[in-house]
Amino acid sequence: MKKLADYGLDDHPAGDPERARLAWAVAALDDCDVCGDLRVELTVEEEGDAGAGLVGHLSPATARRLRAALATALKEMGEPVDG
Repeated sequence: MKKLADYGLDDHPAGDPERARLAWAVAALDDCDVCGDLRVELTVEEEGDAGAGLVGHLSPATARRLRAALATALKEMGEPVDG
């Protein structure tokens, strides 16, 4: 089973010759045979280049660590962080 949680594009302006605009997707995954347990799947790829990106299978602990890192970055920018 793979259940999409959300997807979107980063907010970098399109057409920058130095940095690609990225697409991302997050899904819950329970059929990674080599992982042996439930995972959060994170896919990041260049916009318009579907299937050529990187896919990470994060354990719940690693997904929480990523969530905490994003919250830290938001706090550093003075942005509110939801519970």
